[in-house]
Amino acid sequence: MVGSVLVALLLLAAALSLLWQPWPPAEIDIPHKLAAPSAAHWLGTDSLGRDIASQLLVGSQNSIVVGVIAVGIGLGLGVALGCLAAARRGWIEELVMRASDLTFAFPALLSAIMLSAIYGPGLATSIVAIGIFNIPVFARLTRVGARSVWTRDYVLAARAAGKGGWRITTDHVLPNIANVLIVQATIQFALAILAEAALSYLGLGTQPPQPSWGRMLNEAQTMLFEAPLLAVYPGVAIALAVLGLNLMGDGLRDLLDPRLSRQR
Repeated sequence: MVGSVLVALLLLAAALSLLWQPWPPAEIDIPHKLAAPSAAHWLGTDSLGRDIASQLLVGSQNSIVVGVIAVGIGLGLGVALGCLAAARRGWIEELVMRASDLTFAFPALLSAIMLSAIYGPGLATSIVAIGIFNIPVFARLTRVGARSVWTRDYVLAARAAGKGGWRITTDHVLPNIANVLIVQATIQFALAILAEAALSYLGLGTQPPQPSWGRMLNEAQTMLFEAPLLAVYPGVAIALAVLGLNLMGDGLRDLLDPRLSRQR
């Protein structure tokens, strides 16, 4: 429940920022730079006079967009590859798993650096880099779960009844591993938010003037002694978002695990 509340607050902040913001997040107001929290600027202003509350609200949009699309890429391609590997076995399974091992050798940060060198830094580069890294995660998880399901008696009965591999995968395999995939998706969502913040911090993610929690941290590091709260606000936002998703993932795992359900 705590995780769900934190995730709901993240979604509410992103939805609110689409309709209303206290100030334009990119508006520079040098005479009022580093202003303390007040009725006009709830969380104060940064070194350029931009409203911090507005930047945090709009920055939540980037976190959600990156998380949804990057996890969607991983789910879509990873689950398909994992199911294919479990259903066909042999050289196809070996090829999929070795390709996953190769992809693991290029973490999201390294992939973003390579893509930025070719196409330039930006939000799309971050999404593609994080999404590519998610593919082998879901492929491996799906393969392990699917192979376990393929050994069940009801799958053997379905094969004896003449069902093909595609029908067995959609009718029996995927429904029985969906709970594991849902839990992993929430965890990967949290990791995607962290990765996007790290890439933006390094200048490879969201580019100005679009607000980003990671870039807010980068800009605040030169003002730590003058205005330490500039780093606290985006840091707390990232921590709460990641904590909420991890707690929700743990809760979903407990809720969807049939063994734990029987114990309750």
